[in-house]
Amino acid sequence: MSLLVTNIGSLAMPGAEFGDVQTLENAAFVVDSGVISWIGNASDAPACDEVLDAAGRAVIPGFVYSHAHLVFDGDRASEFSARMAGESYSAGGIKTTVAATRAAGEEKLRSNIKHLVSELHASGITHFEIKSGYGLDLETEILSLRLAREFTTDVTYLGAHVAPAGVDREEYLMLVTGEMLQGALPYAKWIDVFCDRGAFALSETRAILSAGVKAGLLPRLHANQLENLGAIELAVEFDCASVDHCTHLSDEDVELLANSNTVATLLPGAEFSTRSPYPDAKRMVAAGVDVAIATDCNPGSSYTTSMPFCIAVAVREMGLTVPQALWAATRGGAKALRNDLGRIEIGSSADFVILDAPSFEHLAYRPGVQLVAATYVAGKQVFGREAKWQ
Repeated sequence: MSLLVTNIGSLAMPGAEFGDVQTLENAAFVVDSGVISWIGNASDAPACDEVLDAAGRAVIPGFVYSHAHLVFDGDRASEFSARMAGESYSAGGIKTTVAATRAAGEEKLRSNIKHLVSELHASGITHFEIKSGYGLDLETEILSLRLAREFTTDVTYLGAHVAPAGVDREEYLMLVTGEMLQGALPYAKWIDVFCDRGAFALSETRAILSAGVKAGLLPRLHANQLENLGAIELAVEFDCASVDHCTHLSDEDVELLANSNTVATLLPGAEFSTRSPYPDAKRMVAAGVDVAIATDCNPGSSYTTSMPFCIAVAVREMGLTVPQALWAATRGGAKALRNDLGRIEIGSSADFVILDAPSFEHLAYRPGVQLVAATYVAGKQVFGREAKWQ
């Protein structure tokens, strides 16, 4: 069954180089078996079994979301309010969510994930990663990973989010690198560690990543959100797919990233929600670092699933241009997960978004406005609403 997507006012096609976004006006493309098989001018489009009229609106690739904490229960609205009143952010608040997550039970956690995934689709996200990290005991971490695997193939074992309260630290490190790691293997593809003040030290991070890689998991890292512990050098040494946050970087860190395969994933929602300094994305891009954008959805420091919001903040506060931000949220996210999504090309998966706007620039130009009209994964609609833009 073939599908013609036609009458596209502006088709955005991120290229291979960071920030390169080509646009095709009056465009169309054909989807065969979930894959794009033809792209061109709408007037030259071949006949297909079905037709989807974009009504002159913009179409972009689906966003590829490489940093998500979706397995949790409860919220921390009071903590957010306290920060907005002047209190500082620390990693210790994670423990509040741990207690709620352990008490929630399987069906409640599954329902919460399902709800958040529906929000991702409404935000234009077509592929996403999910981390564990709010169980921090053997049973709840493995449950979190098993549930995450029901929704995505990109599952990340984050037993090393923080050390849980009331547990000997050395014993917990042995658990994270031993029995818990072994229990994660049937479900997880990635291993992650929060290497920062209040979480895990550099030497601990090295031991945890080493154990995960030895067991066959692929490494990624939370680092340099609160301070610089030297984790960038470690991330590059381990060939981590991504190092996430990157708020505090030395010139040497930037150079290391620029000469590596490691993507710097920036999380604008975290700085917004913790009233913290934003990373200098412009500095990274100028040095040749590949940058991704993700929302970092979690109940403590960035409770948002909106990629358009994070694009707008990255443009306004981090120094990215609008094309760079779109690239970072599509091909950048794909690169951070080491896949080939986030593009509109012949042979690519037909993951795309119709915007209630004439061009992708409106993602940053109209912050806070629901511009996603419809979201498609492999040519199948996963979200849709009545179009408002004419």
